[in-house]
Amino acid sequence: MTNLSKETAFLEKAYELFPEVSESREMTQAQLQAVRDAGISVPGIVWENRVAGSRPALYVIPGGSVTAPISEPVASEPAPIVKQSSSVVSTTLDKDSLVPARDPNYVPFGNYKDLQTIIKSGMFYPAYIAGPTGNGKSTSVEQICANTKKPLIRVNLNTMTDEDQLIGSKTLVDGNVEIVEGPIVIAMRYGIPLLLDEIDAGGANTLLCLQPILEGKPFYFKLKNEMITPAKGFNIFATANTKGKGSDDGRYIGTNVLNEAFLERFAVTFNQPYPTEKVELQIVKNLFVHFGLADQKKTINQSKSLDDFAENLVKWAAVVRKTFDDGGCDENITTRRLTHIVRAFSIFKNEKKAIELCLNRFDDVTKMAFVDLYSKISAGEDVDSSVDPATTEGEV
Repeated sequence: MTNLSKETAFLEKAYELFPEVSESREMTQAQLQAVRDAGISVPGIVWENRVAGSRPALYVIPGGSVTAPISEPVASEPAPIVKQSSSVVSTTLDKDSLVPARDPNYVPFGNYKDLQTIIKSGMFYPAYIAGPTGNGKSTSVEQICANTKKPLIRVNLNTMTDEDQLIGSKTLVDGNVEIVEGPIVIAMRYGIPLLLDEIDAGGANTLLCLQPILEGKPFYFKLKNEMITPAKGFNIFATANTKGKGSDDGRYIGTNVLNEAFLERFAVTFNQPYPTEKVELQIVKNLFVHFGLADQKKTINQSKSLDDFAENLVKWAAVVRKTFDDGGCDENITTRRLTHIVRAFSIFKNEKKAIELCLNRFDDVTKMAFVDLYSKISAGEDVDSSVDPATTEGEV
């Protein structure tokens, strides 16, 4: 039996058992099983055409030229028929609304210039940005787009993110099945840079759908039976705490080992370090101004100025990071943690309280070791560029 005759036999039996599917063009798994139980095989193309996101699963059946049998009218009220529409829920896009807000406190550092060059070129050149948490990987891409007035679509990935959320899905709108384009398809269609945040937290099977897209070639959008050619300006930037090899030390629980073929499709990988002390000092001082503490000579506790406070914070973070890199402690002070401390100080106007509140996320031993180190740096003592986790005494 040819494929065409198999399809015809399938449609005849489907219409015989379930006349309503001749209009809905969709069948449930139970209905398909009923056709199989009747001795008719289900064409493979039907199993491949599952309606994305449907619960329970629905499968689109081919059109064919078979006419559904006319059934006798029944007394019961007919079930509402869901009509499939090929339209897209949103056909217009305000690209200006996707331009990120400019952060006046941001200080460019690290790979900023290289990433800016890539974005300004308009070329498709996917980049993977790896680095420890809280060091501005995503912010750098956002601020480049903000400063160049380019739109950006940012998607945060996790283990629950699926292909439907990224590419597109079908949904019911006023009784009609409508196609909702996902952020990747929108970015391709309108030539918008795409930022995939925490990409190493995405599921391996989900990320495989990105492989053809990472090649920069036309993409077949099967829900609309359409080939989408990426518009100029479309690019993919991925950020991660690992380089796709997982987290051996357990610091980044939930990250996954990524497929080697997937990683190979990124043209370049950037290693994002923490800012230098000079850059970090400027970030802290900018935040003092932002939070209304513009007088850099204003004393904190009659002995220190805000300049002293900023310099102590940055030096303290540098010592902790060196100790962490040397394996001397299990926790770290990120740039993000420093900004938390500055914000806490702007609220409570108390140096000691701001620091301790923002260290509460660590265990007590680590917290007190960090507090003790800061108190020594604040007092002008020489430190040996290391944190002693056993030290639990000290006042800020």
